[in-house]
Amino acid sequence: MQVRVLKPKDAKDYWNLRLTTLKQHPDAFLLTVEEEQKRLYPIKRITALLKDPTRVTIGAFMDERLVGSITLQKETYKKIKHKASVLSFFIEDDFRNKGIGKRLLTEVITLAKRYEIEQLLLAVVSTNAGAIALYESFGFTVFGLEKNALKVDGQYFDEQHMIFYLSSS
Repeated sequence: MQVRVLKPKDAKDYWNLRLTTLKQHPDAFLLTVEEEQKRLYPIKRITALLKDPTRVTIGAFMDERLVGSITLQKETYKKIKHKASVLSFFIEDDFRNKGIGKRLLTEVITLAKRYEIEQLLLAVVSTNAGAIALYESFGFTVFGLEKNALKVDGQYFDEQHMIFYLSSS
């Protein structure tokens, strides 16, 4: 497995991974596949996101194929620059339970420390026991619960809001 920061040239691979994981887990992400596909110029948009200095997206590759990714979104306002969010964390089903999520999360935490981030925040669907167990194994704790955060095909899903304090680690 190779893990590295994604570059603009990786935009098409990232787009394909995103669509695949949206199809595999429609309850875990904000947008639906249809909404994602309706967005104008997706590769151009992703290329711009991969150039954004406030965001770093790390990808996991197996045999040169992008199979997982995670994004660190840094805050820019002075009073909250000590915080960052973990976003768009997804791994293709065929590559789950192989240590990829652990490796990607480790890379994001290492990167956050390099940026002198003190707090990492994320939201996770409450039914995603695997992801929650991974986050908790790193020391993330729940600080809030948003009831009925997402509604997929008439079914509601709660989201847990979690935090990890890097300064104490």
